[in-house]
Amino acid sequence: MRVFWKNGYEGTSLPALTKAMGINRPSLYATFGNKESLFRKAVDRYMEKSGGLMHEALAQPTARGTVERLLKGSIGSPTPGKVRGCLLVQGALACSESADPIRKELASRRSEMEVLLRQRFERAITERDLRPDADPAGLAKYVATFQQGIAVQMAGGTARDKLLAVVDIAMRAWPD
Repeated sequence: MRVFWKNGYEGTSLPALTKAMGINRPSLYATFGNKESLFRKAVDRYMEKSGGLMHEALAQPTARGTVERLLKGSIGSPTPGKVRGCLLVQGALACSESADPIRKELASRRSEMEVLLRQRFERAITERDLRPDADPAGLAKYVATFQQGIAVQMAGGTARDKLLAVVDIAMRAWPD
């Protein structure tokens, strides 16, 4: 998972995968079938590990709290040796035509998160936490796009304090 996360789908070679897993190429094929199948399993594992943040965010009592928890949680705390950014974003940043199924898979996974946000914002309107004229789909797209931008910035080495400051600016723009 970490090798794909760091290098993206196409940037990850079979030798890098077999070395990281401590197995040979025939064992990789026997166990996972092919690189694409292994990547999908790695994404499933990533979702299991990172899905807790989305659930925590959605459980916040307000829509604003949901967004703030999600964005700040996406930045996380600095951990030596941890890959920075988001596998769902980085895995597809540079995909050729031959990897189009992977790009589409990752886009679908990102869309699932956007749907959850839209549903949370719809609930916030019902609960009078957001104005009745708020646009749940537009807000969900905004938050998802912002979160994905954070992932790209993190992967590029932007300092945590700089990203937290940007989240604070975004939160000042949140509709109350």
